[in-house]
Parts: sequence; structure tokens; C-alpha cells
Amino acid sequence: MNDKTLWRQDARVIGLVGLAHGTSHFYHVILAALIPWLKPEFGLSYSELGLLMTVFFVVSGVGQAMAGFVVDRFGARAVLFSGIALLGVSAVMLSSAHSYAQLMLGAFLAGCGNSVFHPADYTLLNQRVSKARLAHGFSVHGISGNIGWALSPLFLTFVAARTDWRTALLGAALLPLTVLALLVWNRHALRPEPAAVPVAGGAAATAGEGAFSFLRLKVVWMCFAFFLISAIALAGIQTFAATSLVSLYGMSLATATSAYTCYMFASAAGMAYGGFLGAGSRHHDRIIMLAFALAAVLALVLAAALVPAWMAVVLMGLIGLVTGVAGPSRDLMIRAAAPANATGRVFGVVYSGLDSGLAIGPLMFGALMDAHHPAGVFVVVGIFQALVILTTVGVGNNRRVAAVAA
Repeated sequence: MNDKTLWRQDARVIGLVGLAHGTSHFYHVILAALIPWLKPEFGLSYSELGLLMTVFFVVSGVGQAMAGFVVDRFGARAVLFSGIALLGVSAVMLSSAHSYAQLMLGAFLAGCGNSVFHPADYTLLNQRVSKARLAHGFSVHGISGNIGWALSPLFLTFVAARTDWRTALLGAALLPLTVLALLVWNRHALRPEPAAVPVAGGAAATAGEGAFSFLRLKVVWMCFAFFLISAIALAGIQTFAATSLVSLYGMSLATATSAYTCYMFASAAGMAYGGFLGAGSRHHDRIIMLAFALAAVLALVLAAALVPAWMAVVLMGLIGLVTGVAGPSRDLMIRAAAPANATGRVFGVVYSGLDSGLAIGPLMFGALMDAHHPAGVFVVVGIFQALVILTTVGVGNNRRVAAVAA
């Protein structure tokens, strides 16, 4: 196969997997985006609304570990197709809900669908993309997720404001069904690999107890804590930032939603730049610490409500930009901290911290909103962003000690 043909094949697979991942992230915030409509329709508190999102991420987090075994048994392509189909079914279920229990069931189904994406996506990228372009595949994978986060509230609030929330959810159901049709059309590009690329240290992975020995490493749980804490901060922005901005700055819901969209697009841009910054640096922990220190300060400025409403939108974009810059350095730091024979398993464990944080966050921030503390949302976001620095210091110090010992 010549290089031009290989490039096209790689680009095709990266594009298809990125599109699927963007669809997954689009569904992360379909309930958060519709809070202004769901709250009066069902007479729910913010805590009850937060619990819906907690169910989504708990199911997704638990399911993610199980989905890895299903991917190995039935193949990444089939599992990915089923997950996308479940997202579409969940949106139809939510659109027809007439009780809190039905909303809960819809959130459960959406969590089941979302659980398959990381195991399936990374397996497909590893199997179908050449090694020379694998890093680009991971970059596109992350950026597409941010784009999904950004477009979801923009689309849902636009449709709900002009029709109703049920129509908005039915419109959201068209996305995974369209993406599924496109993936099925291009299924040959995502065909299962007869001899899958083995996990690093494949022999060790089957060595019984040795396969889990990495769980005794302190650095693994530091990395897990990094994801958990940063995801709690992200949950505050995803779920209640727009509602808080309306209360703090008196801006319209459309403007507040645009501020969140600005955050996500700026985060994607920061991630693109962070890839070059991280590739040219050996001190990934320092990049992360500086980025999250700036993000924490900006969040506290937002909480103080001392700037005009238009500036609040700019500040949201800046928070997204600096946290996005930290993204590639985060992955590089964790990859460097992982034992050579347990990279895949370490990433599986530490990334479950993301779902765990996104499950805890909505309950915490929902309670703040119920207590009429919209500024508290950004204060707590800032606190957790500052706490990320402590976990980064721990991971960085562990790496340096290991390097000296080596």
C-alpha cells in the first residue's frame, strides 16, 4: 500500500471515529441544556435534575469497564454501532417522558450507550490507523468530543426555544441515527482486525494476579484523582454554568448558552495548540499546573460578578482555552507515569475517574443552585481546578523520583 492510499485510509478511520466520539459528547449535556424547560415541566429541584446526570455518568463509568471485555469478544465495530443506536433510542425515550421515572430510564439508556465509546474508539484507532498518524488520531478524537460538548446546548436550546423541549430531543435523536447510517455505509474501513494489536506487555496481561498489580502503584491513583477532580470542575461548567450566569449577570439564556459554547470551542482550540506545546516540552506537569492555576483565578473572577456580561462570555472562553491547552500534556504525563507493561490498563482505570467526577459534580452543584448560591458554582469550580494542581505535583514528583532511581 503506497503512502497516499495509507494516508486516505487513516484519515477516513480517524474522521469516522471522531464523528462517533463527537456524538457521544453531544449526549453528555442533552439534559443539562434543557434544564430551563425540564424544571418547570416536571416541578423538579436542581438536585433532582443533577441526579439524572449522575445516573448517566455512573452507568457510563461502570459500563465502560465492562464494555472493554465486550469489545474483545464481539469486536469494536459492532459494539460502537450498538452504542450509537442506544443513544438514539434514549433521546426518543426522553422526548416522550411524562414522569421523573421515565426521565431516569432515558438517562440510564443514554449512559449505557455512552459507555462503549472509549473502549471501542481506542481499539479501532489502534487497529486501523498507522502508527505514524496515531497521535493525530488521538488529537482529533479529543477535539471532536469538545465540539460535541459545544454544539449540544446550542442546538437544543435553539430548537426548544422555537418549538418545545420534546421536539429538541427528537431532533437530537436524528444525530446518532444519521451517524450510524454513515458508519454502516463505511463499515469496511472499520472492519475488525483479525489479529488485534496486543496491549503493551500482552504476556503480563494474562498472568492472573499480575494483570492487576499496577493497581498497587500510588501514581495510578494520583492520575485517577487528577481526572476525578478536574471532571468535577468540568461538571459544574457543563450543568449549571449557563443557569448561574443568568442569575449573576442578568444575561439572557441564549447569551449564557453562547458563553458555554465559547468555552467548549476555545477548549478545542487550546487542545490543538496544546498538542504542539506538549510535544516540544519535557515538563508536562508544569504546563498543566500553570493552565489550571489561570483557570482557577478566572473562575473566581466570574464568581465575583465584577465584570460586565459581555466580559463574562470572554472569561468563559479563556477558561476553556487554558484548560484545553493542558489536555495533551495531561495525556502525555499519564502515559509517561504508566508502567511500560500496563499502559492500556492504566488508561482504562484513570479515565474512569472522568465519569466518576461527572457523576458526582451535578449533585454538588445542583445543591448549590437549590440553596440560591449561583456564585458558589464558580467558586467551587475554581477550588477544584486549584486542587488539580496538587495531583499534578504528585504525579510529576513520582516521575522524577522514578527517573532518578532508573
